[in-house]
Amino acid sequence: MTGGTAGRPGHTGGPQTHEALARVVREHAGRLAASLMSLLGDFSAAEDLVQDAVETALRRWPVEGVPERPDAWLFTVARRRGLDVLRRESTHRAKLAQLTWPMPAEPDDRLRLVLTCCHPALPRPAQIALTLRVVCGLSTAQIAAAFLVPETTVAQRITRAKRKIAEAGIPYRVLAAHELPGRLEQVLAVVYLLFNEGYLSSTAERAQARDLVADAEWLAALLVNLMPKEPEAAGLLALIRLHRARGAARFDAAGRLVLLADQDRTLWDRASVEDAVALLTRTARAHRRPGPYQLQAAIVACHAEAETFAGTDWRQITVLYDMLLALAPSPVTRLHRAVAVRYAAGPGAALAELERLGGALERYPLFHATRAELLRALGRHAEARTSDARALELTANPAQQALLEERLRWD
Repeated sequence: MTGGTAGRPGHTGGPQTHEALARVVREHAGRLAASLMSLLGDFSAAEDLVQDAVETALRRWPVEGVPERPDAWLFTVARRRGLDVLRRESTHRAKLAQLTWPMPAEPDDRLRLVLTCCHPALPRPAQIALTLRVVCGLSTAQIAAAFLVPETTVAQRITRAKRKIAEAGIPYRVLAAHELPGRLEQVLAVVYLLFNEGYLSSTAERAQARDLVADAEWLAALLVNLMPKEPEAAGLLALIRLHRARGAARFDAAGRLVLLADQDRTLWDRASVEDAVALLTRTARAHRRPGPYQLQAAIVACHAEAETFAGTDWRQITVLYDMLLALAPSPVTRLHRAVAVRYAAGPGAALAELERLGGALERYPLFHATRAELLRALGRHAEARTSDARALELTANPAQQALLEERLRWD
């Protein structure tokens, strides 16, 4: 093991934050998990070894400092642990005894791991839990805390997922070209869902979860790095980065949600906006294959590049929503398009479109909150109050609740 204490050459000492340590851990844990999986051919055994190494690192690195070679350090811990606990499997023990680091790491090793975690045979919650644990290196307790569910629930999801992988014989391999598009959709959907939960939480305990947003961005960047010819991966990364660039202005000092029209745009990270737009532009020019994530990113870019809310190009945004609906129709997308129509053609036109969505979005709080805004703009205040009250009934997010309660007090 490449040992040492804080302050020795090659180490960083106590000032490192837990978040920075976690990022170092998960970057190398993903590679280690992929390599062990490739060697052992046993998903569960590889995952257990990596998790033990990760937990050891998170206990010791804040005290001893980060090793000069974090990957070798994690590997050594995993190898020693493996020799101790895998005595029942002679083939595994023999392989681990011969194992040295660095192993030949194929550039798609971690991609194979992500694709295995996001196999369509696994339920979506299990895909997320397994990806966060194996690829991101998070513990079961950390995942449970991130999604505010009992630790036993997460443990059951992971256990069932690993059992499904073993029983169904889900292979750990590079997918054939004709298989990749279907699986890629699953991977991107998991990352997108993870980002959405972090960006605006669906639970009552907090308004947002920045750690989940950071994990989503990290996974999206990993996909772009490992799959440079897939424009939708780049589109999702650009989308996440554009949203994060506005993060400092989304909530006020009291933790209340600040709507886009009221945000202080001087707080936006303009350098991040420029980088994300450049990524999106390069991707569009290189591939000329627009997809849902690229189009969503283009819509957010229109907002992010506008110097003022009044200067937003709402007609261009409406066109982009039309393109998005042609590729991926959904009631939620139609709702967002109606918001753009409000500023491009007026609240009456927007409300007419919105009313056609009521059945599909009856239990979606943003539908009722948006309807209330349109009704209020048309002078129909009593109906607006009813819609805001319905939105308040449906949302558990504390920031959304505070905003709606304030509307109801002042209307």
